[in-house]
Amino acid sequence: MGATPSASYSVTLRFEYPNRTGSLGKVLTIIGEAGGDIGAVDIVRQGERSIRDVTVNARDSDHGQQLAVAIDALEDVQVLNSSDRTFLAHAGGKIEVKPKMSVKTRDALAMAYTPGVARVCEAIANDTKQAFNLTVKRNTIAVVSDGTAVLGLGDVGPEAAMPVMEGKAMLFKELADVDAYPICLDCTDTEDIITTIKNVAPGFGGINLEDISSPRCFEIEERLQQELDIPVFHDDQHGTAVVVLAALHNALRLVGKELEDLKVVVNGVGASGSACTKILLSDGIKNIIGLDSKGVVHPEREDLSPMERWVAENTNPEGLTGELSEVIAGADLFLGLSVPGVLTTEHLDQMASDPIIFALANPDPEITPEEAEGRARIIATGRSDYPNQINNTLCFPGIFRGALDSRARKMNEEMKLAAARALAEVIPEEELSEDYVIPSLFDERIVPTMAEAVAEAASESGSARTTLEQENPLEAPFQT
Repeated sequence: MGATPSASYSVTLRFEYPNRTGSLGKVLTIIGEAGGDIGAVDIVRQGERSIRDVTVNARDSDHGQQLAVAIDALEDVQVLNSSDRTFLAHAGGKIEVKPKMSVKTRDALAMAYTPGVARVCEAIANDTKQAFNLTVKRNTIAVVSDGTAVLGLGDVGPEAAMPVMEGKAMLFKELADVDAYPICLDCTDTEDIITTIKNVAPGFGGINLEDISSPRCFEIEERLQQELDIPVFHDDQHGTAVVVLAALHNALRLVGKELEDLKVVVNGVGASGSACTKILLSDGIKNIIGLDSKGVVHPEREDLSPMERWVAENTNPEGLTGELSEVIAGADLFLGLSVPGVLTTEHLDQMASDPIIFALANPDPEITPEEAEGRARIIATGRSDYPNQINNTLCFPGIFRGALDSRARKMNEEMKLAAARALAEVIPEEELSEDYVIPSLFDERIVPTMAEAVAEAASESGSARTTLEQENPLEAPFQT
């Protein structure tokens, strides 16, 4: 079975055809027969020979070209232009900087820039905390990548990483009104990256690390958390972990099981898998078995990375060894962050009653929902074309909104747990179902609910600098 036509491969085909009965129908028929999913059909010019634009979702880039060739092969029909709508959407980039005030008079210029700005600079020099009140720092995130682990593309370099980082910045603004800027670094040395981020950090209220390859990402995040006084969050790790925990909370409400009673199998203990393991342990799960491509990770193995060794030393209380088929029996949750097809229907039959499957390998999950139907009680994937999509976008806007609102120094475990619980609670008990354990990406309740919970957790855990009620941002610079 071929790939499903998608908006990510959407093309607009402009064609000229004779304006007589049946001509347009032939064009649309040939598109349908060739597997295209037709969207809008617009008139460009009407006459003896008419011109129209048709928007079509294709399966991939080659399929889009095949559609154009098929139309052009029709008698008396000519394709004038073919435009890839995804490339058009990226033309010139997806974000921009806009001023918050107009500078069209001498008075406005004198306040926004010289000479008035000097007084503001002096106020910040006397008390650097005032940068949160008097600059963009209070609402700005740096989205930082070196381009070594981009989406499913791998090491594509800093320039090629820019469209993804721009997209992240766009989502920050669109979903949480957080100003974010992409910073793609032309270096891969761990120390160079740490030094560079520390040097630019004064202008930001938080750092979102993105698409940095493992195992360097662990050390970079850990060091920056220790050496900076603003939140540092590696979204590939912790964003996934927060959403997984939220989905699990709601799934357990449906199956009637408790966290502390679960047996959990985590297949894939890289960046995301290890972060998921940590947050599950923090929330009270006691029995977790982690596996990599060579089987169960356990302390006796000598081939483990530092993060895998941490997982080995903090999980697997029964000391199990072997492959997935040897440890899946009786498992309540399978969490896959690995490769397609590793989970079989035979594995599902060995699991506990009402098994929960989070098959998050992308684009092809460890087992498809179609294969798991009738055996798994609840299944989630990372894909948008199935129910229960576990996607980082459900986390990073809201968790950073809360961190910025509380002027947090760190993104600690209490804040991550609060984010997961708040995300789960967006769905009321009466609305929960097997196909709805995690909210839609576009649910407007997510960000405010999560931000409030995260800010409260930051305050209670001591990560917050101050509450807004404790400080008057307008009076502070003038106090003697």
